[in-house]
Amino acid sequence: MAGQNSQITTRPLKATDRAEWDDLYQGYTTFYKVEQTAEMRDRVFGWLMDAEHTSNGIVAEDADGRLVGLTHYRPFVSCLGARTNCFLDDLFVDPAARGSGAADALITAVADVARTNGWPVVRWITADDNYRGRGVYDKLATRTMWVTYDHQV
Repeated sequence: MAGQNSQITTRPLKATDRAEWDDLYQGYTTFYKVEQTAEMRDRVFGWLMDAEHTSNGIVAEDADGRLVGLTHYRPFVSCLGARTNCFLDDLFVDPAARGSGAADALITAVADVARTNGWPVVRWITADDNYRGRGVYDKLATRTMWVTYDHQV
């Protein structure tokens, strides 16, 4: 995976990343104020390690090989467009590494995967008040007009 700058390199998530991934993912859930148990993280990491599951992970490493960011992505079908696109589910960069280019590198890495798979669009959502993240996203992508709803069942 080619996404890199002078300090940040991206690569697919691997099983040996579990402890650092867990710390980053806990940071992500804290950022969004979502309670998540160790069992829930076990389930998510299991999905990411399962070649038969649609969820995939990419991590960003600093020059010392320390994980400083993560992203999870998966294909999704767009019936309206009659094609498969890519959905970027999660993106998190350690607060100490923000401004390093890690977020840009992670999004670029997902876009590279999408291009390789023939998925013409990478889509994601973020919180309205995620101003710092939105500053990065506004440089890399086009904000859409779509409003998102959740219906609990």
